[in-house]
Amino acid sequence: MIVILMGVAGSGKTTVGELLAHHLGWRFYDGDNFHSPHNREKMRRGEPLTEEDREPWLEALHELIRRCEQSHQNAVLAASALKQSYRERLTAGFSDVRLVYLKGTRELIAQRIACRHGHFFDPALLQSQFDVLEEPADARAVDISGTPEQIAANIVAALGTIEPGH
Repeated sequence: MIVILMGVAGSGKTTVGELLAHHLGWRFYDGDNFHSPHNREKMRRGEPLTEEDREPWLEALHELIRRCEQSHQNAVLAASALKQSYRERLTAGFSDVRLVYLKGTRELIAQRIACRHGHFFDPALLQSQFDVLEEPADARAVDISGTPEQIAANIVAALGTIEPGH
C-alpha cells in the first residue's frame, strides 16, 4: 500500500509522514525531494510553480509509486497534490494507493510555517497554495490541530487495520 499525505505547505506532510512510516515500518518519501533545483529556487524566491514546472515532478512521483507497487513495497509519500488532476495523475493505474488530506486552517498553518527554519518554501506562497487547493472528495481528511503524534495515530485509525510492516 502507498499512503499519500497531501495538503498545503506547512500542513505537516513531512513530519507526520516520517512518524507514520516509522510506526508502520514502511519507507518514507518526501515529494519535495523530487522537485528540480529550478522549482526549489522558484519557491525560495516566492514564485508559484506553473503547470509546466510541476509536470516532471508529477511524473517522477508517479514513477516512484509504480516502482513501490511493482516491488510490493509499502510506503508513505508526502506530496502537496493540491489539484484533483494532480491526484488523478499520481494514482492512475494503481490498485493500492490511499490519499490522506492533512486539513487545517490557514491561520494554524501560517503559524507553523512561521516557526519553520531552513525550508526552501517562502511563506508568502501559502495563500497561493490555498487558492489552488481543490479539497479532495476521495481522500480521508484528517484534522491537523493536534500534535504530529496524534495526527499520525488519527491517520492509522482513519485507514483502518494496517499491520506494521505489511
